[in-house]
Amino acid sequence: MASILPRLLPLLSLLTLSLSTQTPTTDAPTLIQKTCNTTTYYNFCVSSLQSDPESPKADVRGLSTIAIHLAISNATNTSSFTAALSHSAADPSLRAVLRECAAKYSNAGEALEWSLDALSTESYDYAFVHVSAAAEYPNVCRVLFRKHPRLPYPAEMASREEVLEHLCTIALEIISILG
Repeated sequence: MASILPRLLPLLSLLTLSLSTQTPTTDAPTLIQKTCNTTTYYNFCVSSLQSDPESPKADVRGLSTIAIHLAISNATNTSSFTAALSHSAADPSLRAVLRECAAKYSNAGEALEWSLDALSTESYDYAFVHVSAAAEYPNVCRVLFRKHPRLPYPAEMASREEVLEHLCTIALEIISILG
């Protein structure tokens, strides 16, 4: 038995080292889950934040930055989408409303960019104000369509508006955690 122990010792050391470096397989919530648990749209929050490859390494401020980047992407894409719709619209009233909507989504993107600047200097109150403003711009677009009852609000715009509002809500709720 004494002759086996010296041969097993390196193997046991290797096994111990291997087990100690493995990630524990617990059901402990991740920072994303903990953070999203404080938001209104938990499932949307988790799936949105997890879509960014940097999210597992992010702290809470990083998660708010990711949410804002996602919102910027949505606002920018929606502005481009709406501008394209305006170019193809035959009705002059629809064309004008769509152009105005494209401008509002562009404004939302700018406000979100400003919120990133505020976050980088830990000016959380200003970041909150800018994200709040960005969340309101899609509402202005919907109001413009309501002022022209004969113009139907495009379903794709309604869907994009909802996504931007959800992303902004998530960003605001995460910023609230920060300060």
